[in-house]
Amino acid sequence: MGHVIVVDLGFGDAGKGTVVDHLCSSSPVAAVVRFNGGAQAAHNVVATDGRHHTFAQFGSGTFTPGVRTHLSRFMLVDPLALAAEADHLRALGVRDALDRLTVDRDALLTTPYHRAANRARESARGAARHGSCGMGIGETASYALAHDDAPRAGDCLSPARLRHRLTALRDWYRDTFPSGEDVPEADACADAFAAFGARVAIVGAGHLHGLLRAGSVVFEGAQGVLLDEWHGFHPFTTWSTTTFANAETLLAEAGESAARLGVLRAYATRHGPGPFVTEDAALTADLPDPHNGTGRWQGAFRVGHLDAVALRYALDVAGGVDGLAVTHLDVAGARPDLRICLAYEMGGDRVGRLETGPPDLDRQADLTRRLFTARPVYAPLGRPVETIEDALRTPVVLRSHGPTSAAKRTGHLRTPIDLSVR
Repeated sequence: MGHVIVVDLGFGDAGKGTVVDHLCSSSPVAAVVRFNGGAQAAHNVVATDGRHHTFAQFGSGTFTPGVRTHLSRFMLVDPLALAAEADHLRALGVRDALDRLTVDRDALLTTPYHRAANRARESARGAARHGSCGMGIGETASYALAHDDAPRAGDCLSPARLRHRLTALRDWYRDTFPSGEDVPEADACADAFAAFGARVAIVGAGHLHGLLRAGSVVFEGAQGVLLDEWHGFHPFTTWSTTTFANAETLLAEAGESAARLGVLRAYATRHGPGPFVTEDAALTADLPDPHNGTGRWQGAFRVGHLDAVALRYALDVAGGVDGLAVTHLDVAGARPDLRICLAYEMGGDRVGRLETGPPDLDRQADLTRRLFTARPVYAPLGRPVETIEDALRTPVVLRSHGPTSAAKRTGHLRTPIDLSVR
């Protein structure tokens, strides 16, 4: 099949999990590599036999026997959440998920202290919350930027160093958030993390190079391009690079390349606060998602019409794709009232494409303010696949009409991805 990178072009929840599951079940795949985010990912997969699992850290190809998961150095690894996820997979009959898992020793660890700090900081924002999963992802990243001794997966193999680093982290949390929630003592946390290190294979960078030589690898992204830490609509973003960049760095280090697959729904969704130009309260009421609801930290699940302006922006900042996977086409087929936004009325101008540039959070914050005032210019969605291809000038190579792999169809056989997912 060749290597493929799967990235969500929206705000997340477009169906990356079901696409990765299909790629792994329809062609021989050696491994799924996670290359951004952490345990806050929620990639829903429904197997053909009806089993359902929300993949967070394990690759979404895990239902297919033999497909491995590798958590790269760009992942934020939560050992406690990983253990809980493995338990759920075991209950579904996947008993060897941990045996098929490898973790890069340089991957940062997310701990109970990061989670508690995340919730304390978000609660303090009150009505100005940014939107968070409450899983400690941003705190893991920001703590590591400020502290060279941030705990990493490799520390789980060195009990003394692990305990020292966790103690420093716990003390930082208590000093920074004296009124924060209770957290476990460092010794208890260190014991649990050391057990994690004894159970899973913690490896060096060369391991991924071997996986890439052994067979086809699917790189599974998390969140969506419109939430990217540098290119998303700041401050309603994630502390993660959600474009193809991390995956392509890993591939380049091994002298490899991959096809780029962008995923989008046939309509738009967003979880939590932030600008959403095509939001439609009636669609939100009519199109609830069985696996996404209002969360204490994230906020409400919101629905709107397809937004070609936002998707063009995502394609521009991500550097383009080789093909698109469009999900929820079954919903679009049952909703002739769905529309597509082809331009915005913004600041007295009609805008069909948003400006991009080098990383600049001030510019992104200004864009966010302007997006809150933008109004959509709509056209009928009509035939979704043809409309999307015309609006984005990119071929749709995978069509999803339902949650299982059996509900997927390939497109026009015009790109290498088409040939790989037959």
